Amino acid sequence: MRVLVVDDEALVRWSVAETLRAHGFEIIEASDAHGALAAIRDPEVRPDAVLLDLKLPDSDDLGLLSAIRYARPDAPVILMTAFGTPEVLDEARRIGVFTVLDKPFELDELDPLIERALGGPRPS
Repeated sequence: MRVLVVDDEALVRWSVAETLRAHGFEIIEASDAHGALAAIRDPEVRPDAVLLDLKLPDSDDLGLLSAIRYARPDAPVILMTAFGTPEVLDEARRIGVFTVLDKPFELDELDPLIERALGGPRPS
């Protein structure tokens, strides 16, 4: 299973990516909206799930989430944010986010969360 990790903070992106790699996921990384959209639209990349930071250098609203949902309606998106106002969360749910993960979060939450998003445990 392939997961796209989108976060502009290199340490956060690295930590999330390494944690998921340790659980057997293939990881694609992007540090901004441009890179995330390029990965989503690349037929050779096609992530199965997306971990998306809300605040990026070139996107700080839910426009990127909308674009991802449009391009890959079958890929669950988990929104990561420290700025989750009730209005933002409601709009994210309306757009079709799988769930919102409040920053900071525990890295050991990621594997079971991704598995739930993808519909259950992965085959061994």
